[in-house]
Amino acid sequence: IYQTVRELVENSLDATETFGILPSIKVYVDYVDQARGWVSIYVEDNGIGIPGNEVPNVFGRVFYSSKYRIKQHRGIFGLGAKMVVLYAQSTTNTPILIRSAPLKDDVIYEYQLMIDIMKNEPVIISQRTIENSYGWHGTAIRVILEGDWVKAKRRVEEYIRRTAMVAPYAEFVLRGPEEDDIIKIPRVTIKMPNPPKEGLPHPKSVDVELIKQLIQKNPGVSLLEFLVENFDGVGESIAKNFLSFAGLQPDIPVGKLVNDELVNFVTKMREFNGWRRPRADWLSPIGDDILAEGVKSVLKPEIVFTVTRKPSSYSGNPFIVEAALAWGGGIEPSDRPIIYRFANKVPLIYDEGNDVVRTIVDSIDWSQYKVKLPAPLAIVVHICSTKIPYASAGKEAIAEVPEIESEVRNAIREVARKLKLYITRKEKEQELLMKYAIFKMYGEEVANSLSYISKADIKELRSIIDALIRRKLRIERFEDILNGASKETEDVENTEEFQNHEPSS
Repeated sequence: IYQTVRELVENSLDATETFGILPSIKVYVDYVDQARGWVSIYVEDNGIGIPGNEVPNVFGRVFYSSKYRIKQHRGIFGLGAKMVVLYAQSTTNTPILIRSAPLKDDVIYEYQLMIDIMKNEPVIISQRTIENSYGWHGTAIRVILEGDWVKAKRRVEEYIRRTAMVAPYAEFVLRGPEEDDIIKIPRVTIKMPNPPKEGLPHPKSVDVELIKQLIQKNPGVSLLEFLVENFDGVGESIAKNFLSFAGLQPDIPVGKLVNDELVNFVTKMREFNGWRRPRADWLSPIGDDILAEGVKSVLKPEIVFTVTRKPSSYSGNPFIVEAALAWGGGIEPSDRPIIYRFANKVPLIYDEGNDVVRTIVDSIDWSQYKVKLPAPLAIVVHICSTKIPYASAGKEAIAEVPEIESEVRNAIREVARKLKLYITRKEKEQELLMKYAIFKMYGEEVANSLSYISKADIKELRSIIDALIRRKLRIERFEDILNGASKETEDVENTEEFQNHEPSS
């Protein structure tokens, strides 16, 4: 159930974000046959929909694509709804129901279909068109499968909440089988990140299988043309330099490379250091402001700090690390900082102990940043890349790749330094308040004595003495200090070194 909801929700987010549509996603779970553990899962979005004639192949043909380009994408295993169809077939032997309303179309296309596993083609059980009288656009999917909702419920709810943390521009409705079993997460911003773009693979990121697939497209093309046409940042000059390094003639047809020659070709591509750095402009980071809004809406902290690191790369794969640090407020104190991990905007909920983020967070001496554990501290890390280096086949933890480890560590330390500065300012404010309280106590005595001697108005004397105390303590806006933000702190927070996001009142 959890994996089904995850695959369908991620499809829905991609179908909306890619075209700049603010996502509105509904997930309904119902019992079909509770005795047999049959559960119906319905997921609806407001995306662009799928053209009617494409629906059978999109949902009923595995690996329905002929593209050899790279792109940052949410899908963990690359099968999406097809995995859902196959699981339903294997457990309940029921077809998937798809309703698709393409943007600006006046009809809704409805299909019930299964997959012929032997032929890898869709088996259409039924199809019809329905008048689209409500102007809806998007895709709705209903699937019946075997599962335990009681066990899956907590996982699904946590997944939706964490997804909302990195997609605060989306609204979600999750309804379970019971009438009161409903969660609504509203949209908190209309700002969206730029969608990811498609690009060519970098020469250092290829493997033998990809090279073979590229060769099959046009085996008669020369090695020089093959390199220039199929890889990112490769012009004729760089291609010639590489072929000289590899000991190959530029005019050899690429289709003549076979077996060990292909392996050697790929090895040389990885060893050559004359390639340009991988481009990162087709990646889609969340962005500081959007990430801060999401963290605030879900965790309800006292304050949030964010950072988006500059693009970097590992093994020819571009990546960007983003981090947020949330402090206080609704965060429960913990003996270890709470961490929330995301890869290409997908929450990684399990296998935390094997993740590089947990390793880094636990290795930091938090006392250096004025944090005394247990503390109300949460760390959010998002990594976006055309290829996420997972630690295992389960794809729930990020591997310890040196380049990524360095960027994650630097990102966490950057937001931690902002927290240290914030805590330092708060300590100074508390010290200032204590001094003010002491001076005010003596000021009251002085005002009483002066009023007795001079017969002056005691309220006026108290006001004058209070102004003198504030001037002495350099308190320009005392009301702000009472609310936890001195003028000095405000000035510092507005500098580039101290960008933070305080929850609005």
